[in-house]
Amino acid sequence: MATPEVYDTRTTQWQRIRGKLRAEFGDGVFRSWLKPMMLSYIDDDSVTIGVPTRFMRDRVNALYGDRLRALWSAEDVLLVNVVVSSGVEARPAQAKQPAPTDTPEPLTNGEPLNLGPTPSDDRPDGIDVAAPTDEWISSVGGSLDQRLTFDNFVVGKPNQFAHAACRRVADADEVAFNPLFLYGPVGMGKTHLMHAIAWQIRQRNPQRRVLYISAETFMYQFIRAVRFRDTMAFKEQFRSVDVLMVDDVQFICGRESTQEEFFHTFNALVDQGRQVVISADKSPSDLEGLEERLRSRLGWGLVADLHPTDYELRLSILEAKADQLGLALPKSVMEFLAHRISSSVRELEGALNRLVAHAELVGRELTIEATQELLRDVLRANDRRVTIDDIQRRVAEHYNIRLADMSSPRRARAVARPRQIAMYLAKQLTTRSLPEIGRKFGGRDHTTVMHAVRKVDELQSADRGMQEDIEMLRRMLGG
Repeated sequence: MATPEVYDTRTTQWQRIRGKLRAEFGDGVFRSWLKPMMLSYIDDDSVTIGVPTRFMRDRVNALYGDRLRALWSAEDVLLVNVVVSSGVEARPAQAKQPAPTDTPEPLTNGEPLNLGPTPSDDRPDGIDVAAPTDEWISSVGGSLDQRLTFDNFVVGKPNQFAHAACRRVADADEVAFNPLFLYGPVGMGKTHLMHAIAWQIRQRNPQRRVLYISAETFMYQFIRAVRFRDTMAFKEQFRSVDVLMVDDVQFICGRESTQEEFFHTFNALVDQGRQVVISADKSPSDLEGLEERLRSRLGWGLVADLHPTDYELRLSILEAKADQLGLALPKSVMEFLAHRISSSVRELEGALNRLVAHAELVGRELTIEATQELLRDVLRANDRRVTIDDIQRRVAEHYNIRLADMSSPRRARAVARPRQIAMYLAKQLTTRSLPEIGRKFGGRDHTTVMHAVRKVDELQSADRGMQEDIEMLRRMLGG
């Protein structure tokens, strides 16, 4: 039994140890794992530290136990217990009655801190969490579109690999690839495939808890949990689903706190053997503002890209869509659309819907001439549309450098010159302002873009080869 003097000494020591842990492991780790710890029971030569859940107990044991023991040993405490506790700090009057709700396993000097799950654990992985209800999943997750299934996905060479990987994940009884990371430009079918995976898993096993959300929703839920001081419920709910699917993960880039929480959620699910599926507009290595450790984790499993559609695939998509709608669309019109609208599948389908609606409402026959008239704005935009991402990708391929070098701080000439050319083409072929262009190149100042434009102009005047290179890149980009 601890006297009031021992209690005062131990609490002072505990505050000192907490300060050292925060300094050594950083604010992010401290907030997520170490701050919730509290003194739950004190004796003359031992302490018991309480944490809110078994999941947190196991993570503290595995990752920070040795350091925790060493710090207490320096304070002449020989025995340290880490347990799931009621969350009430120890008091001198409580010293006779331990507060822990599970049986502590002692940690002594020279012994590893390894408190595994107790026999009373309900879950085989020893994690004490409240299983997310169907109502919670429905309220937090995005609604699934019944049209977005594997049966309605048109497969072609640009998306064949990604489609096969998604089918494998959806049909596997065990985790096939973790994570499955899908990436590609807007409108190439990433969201369609994610919905298709969710539908297929639910059809095969209705008991599996599948959560499909956007990265923006994940961030909103996390901010809300922090605001209302309900982060433990947030952690437990998200880390106990069977399949977590996060769409457009690029939206958490640069959001440090959200990335921190997403990192821990991702690790917890992978450690438990739960399936994670993620999509983004770029590969993990090319996502700007993403922490290196998270970038590494996202590349662990299978990374599958969806390439821009080719003519054959666009034509197949139009034919499939026409069949679904029961339309007898002239072959020449579909071929015309497949040739002229190449920006995204979404825009292609939107153009078709617009034609069909006009034909039904006005009763006008759909010919190529009528199509050109009705879709004049869409066709004109596709004729001249080129994005900075397109320019960066094409220039990087032409000069055989990494796409990430376009936004990196590297100044080697082999990297800096192509970057300047890409800035020059962005100024010539897009309507973006100089500050906007600078931001797309790693947050550079607009004066850097101005210098690049002037430099490339000068080089073209003096170097015939440079002029030919830029002209060829213009033609490739359709400018």
